Amino acid sequence: MELTQSTISDLLTRLGPGPRHLRLPGDLDPQDLVDLLGDRFGAPRTLVLDGFTDPTVEESGGAALLVPFAGRAVTIRAWAYGDQWVGAGTARDTEGVERPVLVVAHRKVPQPLAVAPGEDVDWLERLRRITGWTGPARRPDADWAEIESRLGTALPSDYKRMVETFGDGAFDGYLGLFQEPWADRGEGGLLVWAGTEHEDQYCWRADGDDPDRWPVLVRSFDGDDLVFDCRTAEFVCRILVDPHHPYTMARYFDTHWFMGYGTGD
Repeated sequence: MELTQSTISDLLTRLGPGPRHLRLPGDLDPQDLVDLLGDRFGAPRTLVLDGFTDPTVEESGGAALLVPFAGRAVTIRAWAYGDQWVGAGTARDTEGVERPVLVVAHRKVPQPLAVAPGEDVDWLERLRRITGWTGPARRPDADWAEIESRLGTALPSDYKRMVETFGDGAFDGYLGLFQEPWADRGEGGLLVWAGTEHEDQYCWRADGDDPDRWPVLVRSFDGDDLVFDCRTAEFVCRILVDPHHPYTMARYFDTHWFMGYGTGD
């Protein structure tokens, strides 16, 4: 079997929404399978390594992917994608032979409760819940003092928590979170902290001494600007789940996730 992205698409179509799994030919390199899925879905989470299951794995972290193997999984990597878990690696069959496997399972992420008027909300924790994020902090040692010194300004605290928590990647594989904002040289005071594949820029206008009070400004690819009087993490939460938001992603996905780039945990 020659592994290509087209082959992967065909295999996932055969599996459907799951839960189902396929045992693949023994001469297939399981690392090639993992690499191709990583190119498509981002950095994976390791559920099983050398026969040892991560003890922190639970339903919200892809545990359903391990059910078909009844303790015989050798190495399983997992990806969250919309309402689906995708897993790949190796497992022993009933005769003890280790073979490459591909597995899918349903992924359910509970939606957060509605926000009451005037309620004090931790929007970063809300964002973790919306995306079902269970991984460890990706950039807990980010040197914000050095970054802020280089930019000449402090940065919003919830943005820094987002970067520390999620690291390099994109919400719903679409809204890319920049690990360091950059200044728009065409207009003073504008810092760009995220962007989309449609070339929309998500910014702050750095007015005032308190960055936690900076509103979010969206500059679309055609140059139009819209300003939203909310903080960064709240803005991301709202575009993920509010179908009436001008930049909503809720029209396209019922379940949301964060696609991490780079090395998986």
